This record gives sequence, C-alpha cells and structure tokens, in this order.
Amino acid sequence: MAKGSVRKKGKKWYYRFYVEDASGNLVQKEYAGTESKSETEKLLRQAMDDYESKKFVAKTDNLTVGELLDMWAEEELKVGTLSNGTVENYLGAIRCIKKHPIAERKLKTVTAEHLQAFLDLLTFGGEFPDGKVRKGYSKDYIHSFSAVLQQAFRFAVFPKQLITFNPMQYIKLKKQAEDVDLFSDDEVEEGIQPISHEDYERLIEYLKVKNPPAILPIQIAYYAGLRIGEVCGLTWQDINLEEQCLTIKRSIRYDGTKHKNIIGPTKRKKVRIVDFGDTLTEILKTARKKQLKSRMQYGELYHRNFYKEAQDKNRVYYEYYHLDGTEEIPVDYKEISFVCLRPDGCLELPSTLSIACRSVAKRLDRFENFHFHQLRHPYVKHTTKIFSLRLMDFQAQAYPDARRKTRGACQLHRGGQSQSPVRPLCNRKQFS
Repeated sequence: MAKGSVRKKGKKWYYRFYVEDASGNLVQKEYAGTESKSETEKLLRQAMDDYESKKFVAKTDNLTVGELLDMWAEEELKVGTLSNGTVENYLGAIRCIKKHPIAERKLKTVTAEHLQAFLDLLTFGGEFPDGKVRKGYSKDYIHSFSAVLQQAFRFAVFPKQLITFNPMQYIKLKKQAEDVDLFSDDEVEEGIQPISHEDYERLIEYLKVKNPPAILPIQIAYYAGLRIGEVCGLTWQDINLEEQCLTIKRSIRYDGTKHKNIIGPTKRKKVRIVDFGDTLTEILKTARKKQLKSRMQYGELYHRNFYKEAQDKNRVYYEYYHLDGTEEIPVDYKEISFVCLRPDGCLELPSTLSIACRSVAKRLDRFENFHFHQLRHPYVKHTTKIFSLRLMDFQAQAYPDARRKTRGACQLHRGGQSQSPVRPLCNRKQFS
C-alpha cells in the first residue's frame, strides 16, 4: 500500500505519496490540492486508490506462471496443514516446473492446451526444452505436478482474483501404454515384485563383502515390512525383544532445500505396531552387542546422534545431527538412539541405503531394477505366496499351533471363516 501525507504551502494544501518508478524504486510524487485540508486528504486517498488499482492491473498483466507458483508456495503451501514431506515434494515440483518455458509464460495467456502439452511431455517423455531426450516420469511424480498446478491456479482464481477461471480443470492426466508380449510363456505379474528368500540370502552375502552397514536395515525391512525412512528412524526404545514387536512412529527423509536430514512422522502419520519372529530377534540382539563393542573400540571418536527442533513459518520439524565425543553438544540438541548405525555410530541414512540398492541393481545377477521397497512389498500385497510363507514361518517359531495373533501384519483365520491361511489386519492407531 502506498504511503502518503499532506502539507500546507502558503494558502494551499498539497498531497504527496510514494510510487514505484520503472526500475522498481520508490519515489515521492507531490500534487496540488485545495485550500481545505479535508478536501486535500480526500484527493490523496482517491489518488492512492487509483494508483494501487492500476498497479495491481499492471502486475497481473505481467505476472508469470513461475511467479504465481512462488506466490502460492509462500502464502498458502508453506503455511498450510500439509505434512512437511508433502510440502517438500511440492516445492521440488515447483523447481522443476520453473525450468520449463511454461513458467515464463504470462499467467493471463496460459491455456488448457499449454498445460496439457506440458503434462503430456512429463508423462510420455520426449525432447525437453534443453534439447535432451528424456523418458516420462512415474505416475506419482505426474500427480505431484498436477496437484501443484491445480492448487496454484485455483489460488490465482480465488482468493487472488488474478484470473477468472482455472484452466487446470480441463486437464486429463494420461497413462503410458504398457507393452505386453502376447506370445511369451512367462506369467504376467502386476506391480512391484517381491524378492524370494533365496535372492534375499544372496543379497545378504553380497552386502557382507560390499556394504556391511546396509545389512541390518535390509534385514529389518525384509522381516518386518518397514519403509526405507521408517527403518532408518527406528530407535532401540521402539523395539520390545521380549514380546517380539516394534513400534513405528517416525521416518527420516532428506530435505533438498535445507540440505538436511529431517525426522518426521510416517507416510500416513499413524503409529503402528508390527510383530516379528525369532529370526529378527536374534539379528537385533546381535546388532545391539556389536554396536556396544564398536562404541568401546572407537572411544571418544564414536558418534552420538541428536535431533534439534526447528521452525519454518508455522511448521515445526526436527533436524538430524551427529557429533563425536570430542565435540561440544549444543544445549538444544537432544540425543536419540537409532538402531541402524554405521560402525562409527553415525546413522545409516535413507540416501546411502538407496545408493547401496542401486549398486546392487547394477552388479548383482538377477537384481536388475532392484530397489528397497521390494523388501516391504510382500507385507503390502498380503496375498502373495512369499508373504504367506514368511508369515507362517515366524508364527510357527513362537507358537507351533500357528494360532499366534500378529499386530500390524495379519492373523490366521479361525474356524468357520475363509480357508485362506492369512488375511490383512488393520494396524493399531494407538499404542500404550
């Protein structure tokens, strides 16, 4: 809002206020009023209102899609109720969109055809503006881009009233056609394929030589069905070895804008409890002893892990840090005892685990396109044979009659119900 004032020179009153020049600097303009102060003040208000309205129209005419995205991010996205992970995901989508020429297009000239062509390029791939030919993005990425554009243009319609309608309402998200070999003898299986127990054992043997710190998180994911961020966020306080269950309530991710690892809630923001069997119990007991031994061997050079509360606008998040015994601990650092550690005590992060999985995919036979989520997949698709076998294995370890009720995975059907050996069981939302 422009600032103004009135002053008297001789018998006449004058009004003045600040305006922006062509370079964007504020300069003061003065105009003659009348011999009445109240009338001059009225002229000042009218002049300022007229200037603001013309300035708004001019800014609207010149506003680009990229500037709209920045405005929406600052005024609505960052102060909203979406999770920190979703906000970071959307901010990443905004950065990608701003690299495309559509970000330079004036807001009032953007049509549904422009947006449809942009999303089709992201979906199917092709030659991008930088001259490079790229493949299409996954459907999850496409949905993120679509959500950002949908919300930003809705924001431009209301409350900003920069445009009169939302062109994204006419957009149709398309899918890539999947090629199917009609004459192949192989069975067609949909979605992510879980690894067999034989391949799991081959994977562990490979990592023993190539990357030992990655073994424990992979073992936990394989036997308990955790996501990569949840495995890394697991602490020893979350594990009950006597009752053979673990509580999942946090996840770790890397924030590209802050260049920090952030501790936050799980994907669905729900706490759940998962049972496990004797195999994982022995793995965890062995890992605990090994970590205590490493602490003794490293001495003061052994790293301790911490988190610090931080705030951005109205959002609270927790940053991860690690310090060795020679470094002074800041007063706002709180220690946390993670399960998946490297030999020197530092946390095994999701980013390093992802690199390890990509290395496995390149170098280990029959692991082409392998990624961490395949370890969890049998627990997502509870109808798979591998899931049934793995479930019955850890049930039989604790209860020979295979009647053990499991929390967070599944339970056996009782008499009079389906003959299927397993069924899904909703994870607990609360825990004591």
